[in-house]
Amino acid sequence: MGVELLPILSFLKPAQRFVKGAAVGLTAFALTACDPSTLNTGQRISTSAPVPVALLVPAGSSNAGDAQLAQSLENAAKLAIADLGDVQIDLRVYPTAGDPNTAQASAVKAVNEGAKIILGPVFGEAANAAAKAVANSNVNVLSFSNNTTIAGGNLFVLGPTFENTANRMVAFAKTNGKSNIMTVYSQNSSGQLGNQSIATAINAQGAQNAGSVGYEFSQEGVIAAVSQIKLTADQNGADVLFLTSNTSGALPLVTQLLPEAGLSPATIQYMGLTRWDIPSQTVELPGVQGGWFAMPDPVLTQQFQSRYAQAYGGLPHPIGGLAYDGIAAIGALVKAGKTDALTTGALTQGAGFQGVNGIFRLRADGTNERGLAVASIRDKKVVIIDPAPTRFGGAGL
Repeated sequence: MGVELLPILSFLKPAQRFVKGAAVGLTAFALTACDPSTLNTGQRISTSAPVPVALLVPAGSSNAGDAQLAQSLENAAKLAIADLGDVQIDLRVYPTAGDPNTAQASAVKAVNEGAKIILGPVFGEAANAAAKAVANSNVNVLSFSNNTTIAGGNLFVLGPTFENTANRMVAFAKTNGKSNIMTVYSQNSSGQLGNQSIATAINAQGAQNAGSVGYEFSQEGVIAAVSQIKLTADQNGADVLFLTSNTSGALPLVTQLLPEAGLSPATIQYMGLTRWDIPSQTVELPGVQGGWFAMPDPVLTQQFQSRYAQAYGGLPHPIGGLAYDGIAAIGALVKAGKTDALTTGALTQGAGFQGVNGIFRLRADGTNERGLAVASIRDKKVVIIDPAPTRFGGAGL
């Protein structure tokens, strides 16, 4: 299952108490996904006129960071439109204030004003509200959320998901002779969803589940769980520890205490469900040296950041590229010159699309699959040890 993308918090020293609020973006996991019985095929378009696309961004929010995020998403979408050549997109930007009610109203307004598809919103509750509001209007929504609990029906999530990462990492581990995988997770929404995703991936990839140990999401909780983690790993012969935590949560403390307890990266493979290169200081932690994690193709990411900086100055928001991806997918389908370009069948075609961070494709259940590289940390530097795939098979767009 996916979670809301969290802001990058300040770097924490290993022994510091980690941020108790690190899960602030993990609200709305109990949201009900759009009812599959109301699955729509999406709007038809005119192949001889610009395609009206609504972009819903968190402008007007009381959260100061949302203004920068909103602008970054708009800038990235415009950059993508400029790259489409002859394809004409009529981009219309609507504010959501990061609020479900405002997002719902903006979505309805956008459709009433002619939008054939909606790109955004960012946050799970807002995306869910927007999609439900326009479901009966036969309009698909490509949200920037990565909360897969809301996906389905006319709502797709473009954000990177736990399931995608877990499958990539488990498959890589198995290919490299490490298939007895144990999960260490925090007992909060994010950790529990991560644990479920890992268990599903282990089963799907034919690996062995060496058990899982959860810890209370606090410094005391991590300390209390260390002995049980060590015992479970030893009893089940685990050769991989799959950690769900990130740097703003428990990762620094977990990777400090486990080696001290006898579970060293030198004797058991550490693997992460989150990116261990964000923030960049994470790579300096002794406990993550030699660890594996997934990330988008860094060359493509750098190219996008450079192009964005040249066009707008500064770097895009970490999820700004999702707006580019959404426009790129829409543009690729519209370019084919078919009136059904924005239907669910077209959006979920198997060859996928080329985004700024690599290939991706949308699934019929509203989730997505992205081509990810596998990286390791060696001598405090990120090294790609398995490149991201460049195609899913078949002719790409």
